[in-house]
Amino acid sequence: MMATLKDIAELAHVSIATVSRILNQDPTLTVPIETRENVLNAAEKLQYKKKKKTLNSNCTIAVVQWYTLDQEINDPYYLTLRQGAENYFRKNNVAVRRIFQDDIDMYQSLENVDGILCMGKFSTEHIHHLRKMNKNIILLDMDFHPITECCLVLDFQDAMRQVVEYLHLLGHRQIGYLGGIEYLHGKKYSDSRRSNFEYYCQLYHMEYQNYMFEGEFTTESGYQMMSLLLNQDDTPTAIFAASDPIAIGALRAIDDHGLKVPDDISIIGFDNIDAVNYTTPPLTTIYTPSFDMGCLGAQLLHQSILHQTPIPAMRIQLPCYLIERESCQKRPL
Repeated sequence: MMATLKDIAELAHVSIATVSRILNQDPTLTVPIETRENVLNAAEKLQYKKKKKTLNSNCTIAVVQWYTLDQEINDPYYLTLRQGAENYFRKNNVAVRRIFQDDIDMYQSLENVDGILCMGKFSTEHIHHLRKMNKNIILLDMDFHPITECCLVLDFQDAMRQVVEYLHLLGHRQIGYLGGIEYLHGKKYSDSRRSNFEYYCQLYHMEYQNYMFEGEFTTESGYQMMSLLLNQDDTPTAIFAASDPIAIGALRAIDDHGLKVPDDISIIGFDNIDAVNYTTPPLTTIYTPSFDMGCLGAQLLHQSILHQTPIPAMRIQLPCYLIERESCQKRPL
């Protein structure tokens, strides 16, 4: 006679629900290692054979991008985030319904979907409206305080610590900041990269106040901001750019002003897009696991639908890493 979940639950002294979630590798389940091992050992002892379970062929997940399609094309970060999610969905035969900020029929497109994966910055009111349409929602790159939703974010605080600490170790004491401004329903959205950059500059006694510029997360904006900075009487010895496109524009501006990177000025980007391997010089940058974050968010949403388990309110933070290339060098003593 074939073993059942009930048989395993009795042998492992846990509930049937716990057995089901452990055997189905539910990523939202938190249990002691001993409990997990007991369940797996019981299943092996009873020679339990799991029935292969797949999503209904009609299952559809909506990927809602807060950017317009044109904006996404110019921002590799959000494009990579979506590609990571859709890569997971494609491998697991999940239908995807893409929705962009400027779609006229956004809410109509969300009807009859099994889950919603939101990418970017959404207002609390917008999230509440989406939740009324569907309870299965996960947010990527949207932080909540207090935590009321399931959201995946990057560790911007430690990323800024790595940037400032690295430049400090190279002997730099004047650092510029080239950032972008994002708006949420007409209001400026606070970028924690800037606030954490300022915090660590103060902690390491860096000069930065006269070298702060914000525009857009584009190459053109990076060029314009860097040109304004270089036209000042007082310039820093190093620059942090809040995106690689900004950094690429800044590299061009530095060259146009007759200066050399890193001989005259060092620069660090953010994102690690493919193009920075081919800049002159190759760009030191912060690697952000945006593709992995998209995959993980898609997996969590998929699994919750597959096993009909509610998505708990939680905050998952992914680490960022400094990648050293040739755009930074030590300052002479």
